Amino acid sequence: MTYATTVEEILGGKKARPKKIQSRMDFIELSNKGITKEALLRLAAYLSISMRQLAEVLPVTERTIQRYAPKKHFNRVVSEQILQLAEIAARGSEVFMSREKFLHYMNMPSKALADKTPLSLIHSKFGAEMVLDELGRIEHGVFS
Repeated sequence: MTYATTVEEILGGKKARPKKIQSRMDFIELSNKGITKEALLRLAAYLSISMRQLAEVLPVTERTIQRYAPKKHFNRVVSEQILQLAEIAARGSEVFMSREKFLHYMNMPSKALADKTPLSLIHSKFGAEMVLDELGRIEHGVFS
């Protein structure tokens, strides 16, 4: 995984997690430990989305997010979704070679995604996988 460093940076670097992400197994281990609210807020800032928008794409309410202390860890299910969003952000920034171009892509309807915006699909595991697949096709010059 070439973009693991970017996932780490998006979530706050060494402050957010003591162990370097080197493989998919590290994602499993990290989701079991839980992602902190602080890391989630860094992801929201990276994606330029509000707390309300964030709650719409995660299996947690905005009020719950607000109640969490910065160092408190989310449960495994929420943490997995956070990691998947960070992976999409890292992959997209790598494919488009720019955070700004990636964010533009996330907000533009895509024919390959049934004329929906990638951002509107990432609340679902299946939608997030579709976005990752589409990023792979874009990376390899295969457009639907």
